[in-house]
Amino acid sequence: MVEDDPSAEADDPSAIRSVALSPEDVVDAYVYGRENPGEAVLRVTPPFHGRMRARLHVYRVDDAELTGAVHFSPATVITDDVLAAYPDLESALAATDEPAADDRLRERHADAVAEWRTRARDAIVESIALETDDGTHRVDLKTLG
Repeated sequence: MVEDDPSAEADDPSAIRSVALSPEDVVDAYVYGRENPGEAVLRVTPPFHGRMRARLHVYRVDDAELTGAVHFSPATVITDDVLAAYPDLESALAATDEPAADDRLRERHADAVAEWRTRARDAIVESIALETDDGTHRVDLKTLG
C-alpha cells in the first residue's frame, strides 16, 4: 500500500482499526445461524478506512469475493462461555417421547433463548482477527447503543 494514495486504502481491509457494531445485530446473526438455513454474518464493505460499521448480512451464497466485503462470524464476537450456554432445543426434543411435551419444551426453549440473548448482548469481545490477503489483522470492536 502506498502511503500517499488514499484509494489504495479503500480496498485494503488492513486499513481498519476498529469496527462499530450493534450487540443486537450480533445476537440476531448468531441465533439466525443456529435456527435457520443460510448464513448470517457481520459484514464490513469497502471502501475501507480506520473506523468502520459492521452490519448484519444474511446469505445463501457468499459474495465476499465479488464485493470485496469482509465477513466475520458472530461466534467470533461473543465470548466463548456465553456461546457454550446457548440453549439446545434439538437435544431436549430428542430426549422426550411424549408429543404433548414438545409444546412445553418449545416454550421453555423460547424463554431460554430470550434470556440467552440478554446475556449475549453484554458478552461482546474487545477485538477480533480479520483475515486479509496479507494475513491476520486484529481490529478493536466498539459496541453501539
